[in-house]
Amino acid sequence: MLIVIKKHATKKEIEEMAKDLDGYIKVVVDVERKILAGGEERHVDGEQRLLQEGSSQKDLWGGGLDLETSEIDYNSVINLRPAQNNPSRDILSSEIRKDFDRIVKDLLL
Repeated sequence: MLIVIKKHATKKEIEEMAKDLDGYIKVVVDVERKILAGGEERHVDGEQRLLQEGSSQKDLWGGGLDLETSEIDYNSVINLRPAQNNPSRDILSSEIRKDFDRIVKDLLL
């Protein structure tokens, strides 16, 4: 289930987001607004929801959270952005990764 999280998620929200991928949550983070969309099977779904809610494309980055290990990853097709110096599915910027981590941890852990 796709849910937009603007403040620390409840246990129920986290459980709902984790249902789609059995304990793994795909997330799209708006690093400027410090919110995320999580729980979708495809990052593009979360990306589209956040764009509809006023986010800017340049601020949206995809990855995931493994609830069992609390490991955060930074891999998504939506991260392919040669114009933003990110020619990879992984988030290459250490600054963006740091912001991404902080937001995921603040909202989901």
